[in-house]
Amino acid sequence: MKINVIDIEKKKVGDVELPSDIFEAPVNTSLLRDAVVNQMANHRRGSSSTKNRSEVRGGGKKPWKQKGLGKARAGSIRSPLFRGGGVIFGPKPRSYSYSIPKKAKRAALASALSLKVSESSFTVVDKLELDKPKTSEAMAILRKLGFTGKSLLVLGKGDKNVELSFRNIPGIKIILPNRLNVYDLLNAKQVLCARDALAGIQERLS
Repeated sequence: MKINVIDIEKKKVGDVELPSDIFEAPVNTSLLRDAVVNQMANHRRGSSSTKNRSEVRGGGKKPWKQKGLGKARAGSIRSPLFRGGGVIFGPKPRSYSYSIPKKAKRAALASALSLKVSESSFTVVDKLELDKPKTSEAMAILRKLGFTGKSLLVLGKGDKNVELSFRNIPGIKIILPNRLNVYDLLNAKQVLCARDALAGIQERLS
């Protein structure tokens, strides 16, 4: 399939052929969900921690004698039954991350790209360059292109001026082809892809 290539003034400067196996792949919603859940789980910090009765400080002395007081038997004030005691089956630091097959990851990424193209939310720009870091110029470019809300900018290579100019704009995220992922694609209302980034995307999914 072919897609128009525009400049930062939103004028057509040509077109480019997109690989059909990547940008016209079947949209598998189940696979997209699996990829998003996997990515969110891998970013989850399992740092919650509680102490059990063996880790709580103190409690070496028996609170009261075993018999004769009419009270329940107790061996330590650090029992979970007492205030300040240990926690029964409380959380411990753990990892929630897990992996899914590489083929499934590639297929999910192709599905997400195909979905954006089918929704006309994928725009290819000839060049995305700035002479110096300036947020006002970056915002002017987005206004000319009609980009509002959450947007994903895919660059072919790192550009310090572009990154410094766009990073302060709310809802804008810049990414390189080797870091492209399903969550960011689906989370973005529109995707602006530099022409030189298409080769990186194709190489990533080949």
